[in-house]
Amino acid sequence: MLIFYFLLMAAVTGCTVNYSFTGASIPPQLETVSVQYFDNRAPVIYPSLSQDLTDALKDKFQSRTRLQLVTDTGDADFEGEITQYRTQPVAVQADERASLERLTIGVRVVYTNTADPDLDFEATISRHEDYDARLGLEAVEADLVKKIIDQIVEDIFNRAFVNW
Repeated sequence: MLIFYFLLMAAVTGCTVNYSFTGASIPPQLETVSVQYFDNRAPVIYPSLSQDLTDALKDKFQSRTRLQLVTDTGDADFEGEITQYRTQPVAVQADERASLERLTIGVRVVYTNTADPDLDFEATISRHEDYDARLGLEAVEADLVKKIIDQIVEDIFNRAFVNW
């Protein structure tokens, strides 16, 4: 019985598991994160989109990871650009007018992981939200942009740190 106890203690103290309430899996070698400014290269420009996206990414990493945000290049580095900002009709009424419109935002992101270059990626992430065309984009644009940014940031975070 005493031998079993010592074997159990050795096994428990010899193993470490990193638990996270966020689901993130961040190697201990990563200590810093940097987010470069995401330029808006979309044909249609929403004035604050670049700053809003960049700030949302920084906020996400600061609130959901132990990584220290740095202004130069961090151990985990994110850069990219906004490539798409467009609306299009989704549903058309009998009088051939759109009853539902869709706002789509696309972002190209490049992630560099100095601890494990196999986890580096470059991807285009696109998300959309639909809205009632009778309201007009101007009436709902700020709320839609916020929702879409949140979705894109979650996708980037998951791709980099949750390994989906």
